[in-house]
Amino acid sequence: MQVTTIDLLRHGEPVGGRKYRGQIDDPLSEKGWAQMRRTVGDFNDWQHIVSSPLTRCAAFAREISERHNIPLAFDERLKEVGFGEWEGRPPHELEAESPGVLFQFKCNPVEKRPSGAEALHDFSSRVSAALDDVHRRHEGGHVLVVCHAGVIRMIMAVALGVDPKNVYRIKVDTASLTRIALQREGDAVLPNLVFHNMQGVPGL
Repeated sequence: MQVTTIDLLRHGEPVGGRKYRGQIDDPLSEKGWAQMRRTVGDFNDWQHIVSSPLTRCAAFAREISERHNIPLAFDERLKEVGFGEWEGRPPHELEAESPGVLFQFKCNPVEKRPSGAEALHDFSSRVSAALDDVHRRHEGGHVLVVCHAGVIRMIMAVALGVDPKNVYRIKVDTASLTRIALQREGDAVLPNLVFHNMQGVPGL
């Protein structure tokens, strides 16, 4: 049996604090850097790193790659979902304009998407394709994927067979770590959730 371990690390706090940032390319704040460094610590068992190209992920991925001499690649498909007219706006501002709008969105992210947002089906398809490529290229290895809350939710949905419309039932904390293991037996692949929302790498 071939087992591929994939660790999913969400970026830390960006400059500008909490907002529906989507694909706006804000860098990490000092607090965000500290959060990610604290989560990873000195762990360096990864053979490969794959990252979203957005700065809040890419900068830390480069730091880990250079510190431990781990090969690094970037994948456009690992960018956060596009939030359309919500991009750059904090939740409290959206709620003040339209009370209950965020709850409605999380309950039904297919039909209650903001204007101009990336379709949930399209987001699911690109993230699923990225996950398949990581698995294919690094099968049997241990890979760190540095990405976003929406991407982590969607990878968990794909891996565990959850309907994408239910992904906002999954909480993903800032700078948290999720691990999935993909077991292959012949042509069959069985994904397993090992842990989720950790603030440090187990085993250190």
